[in-house]
Amino acid sequence: MKAPPAKPGGVRIVAGEWRGRKLAVPAGEGTRPTADRVRETLFSMLASRLGSFEDLAVADLFAGSGALGLEALSRGAATCLFVENDAAAIRALRANIAALHAQARCTVSPASVLAMGPARAPLDLVLLDPPYGTGAGAVALDKLQRLGWVAPQTWISLETAADEPATVRGLAVESERRVGPARITLLRVLPA
Repeated sequence: MKAPPAKPGGVRIVAGEWRGRKLAVPAGEGTRPTADRVRETLFSMLASRLGSFEDLAVADLFAGSGALGLEALSRGAATCLFVENDAAAIRALRANIAALHAQARCTVSPASVLAMGPARAPLDLVLLDPPYGTGAGAVALDKLQRLGWVAPQTWISLETAADEPATVRGLAVESERRVGPARITLLRVLPA
């Protein structure tokens, strides 16, 4: 499968098994890949809380080129579910998975995050990078909680625009950090 042309500057895996590997990103304005600096900050925040990514079940929602989920896999996560509905992004995502020979650890769902059905088991880590200013992350997380994808042990990362609030019913903010034009918010299920 031929990778779509990369946007100027490109995106690289920050750390782990595939450190430094370039990722294809779709041309055009349909996706906004998470910048290397933002991913580095996010994974530093997660590592200080998780200790290790080893054997985690991860989902990369609004996946785009898959940079977040592939970063988690590079750092030792066992599996990643990628959910994306943009055709160009799906091509880039599949090309990136193939280039890294990661097919056995990846599932690609070419659909809307809002079309996800009930979970077989809760995830350990959910990474969301929805379009800025849409509130799509909060809507998706509300649905994921009701469908069993999120449980008290689940860590959730929601990337929004720096001035966009990241409040989600049923979830508590564990930590927030602004990085340039982005805000990273780590969330957990509120205690019962």
